[in-house]
Amino acid sequence: MICCLLAMVSCKARKQVAFNPKPAGNAAASLVMSKLNEIRKGQADFNTFSGKARTSLDINGNSNDVTLNIRIQKGKKIWVSVTAIAGIEVARALITPDSLLVINKLQGLYLKKPFSYIYTYTSNQIDYRSVEALLVGNAIPQLLNEDSKFQLDSGRIILSGNLQELVYKLILGSDMKVSHTELADQAQDQSLSVDNATFIQAENRVLPSQINMSSTAKSKKVQMNLHYIKADFDLPLEYPFSIPSRYSLAN
Repeated sequence: MICCLLAMVSCKARKQVAFNPKPAGNAAASLVMSKLNEIRKGQADFNTFSGKARTSLDINGNSNDVTLNIRIQKGKKIWVSVTAIAGIEVARALITPDSLLVINKLQGLYLKKPFSYIYTYTSNQIDYRSVEALLVGNAIPQLLNEDSKFQLDSGRIILSGNLQELVYKLILGSDMKVSHTELADQAQDQSLSVDNATFIQAENRVLPSQINMSSTAKSKKVQMNLHYIKADFDLPLEYPFSIPSRYSLAN
């Protein structure tokens, strides 16, 4: 389940124009801030999100097809229910900015960890806001910073730079929607690549119906292909989560 929430793309070489190698002076800084604000406005804003997605999940070569029901209360919690064949729920997770709770209904186990447990699978630059953003096709907020290098490439915008040890690359279309996110932490031998495609409109917001994620952390490899078949914004939602007394704590 933790892996679920965490396809490299090779692009033809094109002529690229850097319009902000580094902010130099007030005019350049103003241009950067203007472009960053434009990108922020292009992201899907919401109070709540609910989505149902057919998902192919591969963890270290072990592949399964499941359905994810995802509910998000922005800034507070992410609730995920995993169902398998015949709609049988096999797992449920509740992610907050501070913690991760997962119940495995097949084995009668539960997992209780601090949010930092997610760093087993990806860089410690990924926080709760990052996970929220990736699940709805938004730009990871930390990447929209004044130190980013901007390039124009055939109508696309490419942001790249470093957050401490984390090297990042973000590709957006002319509509300011994210088509590709690439993160790499060479010191920790970790990488995360996310591709968004087939954008759809839901409740006056635009989001990708297809999200492909590929994560590598040393020997751990996870690939998830997520296809939203239903998506709604700002509906009243419930986030039921309880751990049966008979369940055992997993390591």
